[in-house]
Amino acid sequence: MKRFFAVILAAAFAGTAMAQALSDGEVRKVDKDAKKITIKHGPLANLDMPPMTMVFQVKDPAMLEQVKAGDKVKFQAENVGGAFTVTKIEPVK
Repeated sequence: MKRFFAVILAAAFAGTAMAQALSDGEVRKVDKDAKKITIKHGPLANLDMPPMTMVFQVKDPAMLEQVKAGDKVKFQAENVGGAFTVTKIEPVK
């Protein structure tokens, strides 16, 4: 029984780690007025998307204050109500 709970707990942690994996990208454009960001990115596994450059909405417009065109970033994108949306972003130092 203890082994069963250990397996369930390990699976839960693995799922959480995968959901929080960040993708690599490079900011191409920040449009604060439209609350959008253009990112050249590698594969987005959680969205089953190949590498490309695309425009994303942002979950929180304050995120656009953290980055500028040319910055390398790690980010999380999700399909929110049918719109590809950056939900987390951090500059790579």
